[in-house]
Amino acid sequence: MAASTLAMGGIVLAAVNAVLLAVLGAVWVHNYRQFGSAMVLGLVAFSAALLVENVVAVYFFFDSMHMLYASDPVVGGVVFVMRLLEFVAVGLLAAVTMR
Repeated sequence: MAASTLAMGGIVLAAVNAVLLAVLGAVWVHNYRQFGSAMVLGLVAFSAALLVENVVAVYFFFDSMHMLYASDPVVGGVVFVMRLLEFVAVGLLAAVTMR
């Protein structure tokens, strides 16, 4: 039960990360159109790559990877911790961007 709870927590964090990245991507696209900076274009590419990664993680969890997460409690814990670290990083980046 704990493994599936941790795995589900990881997937929830992946979905939250995807939403944050979509918002950040929209802000950075707006900024790129306004300023045309290569740095901002890099941020747009960064958000797009991580957004795709998180959406694919959620898709695979519900489509086929659920059995992998459910079968090994260590995997569920690792997935949760990695998604939590990503959430902290994206959250900090969002806080700095929105200032």
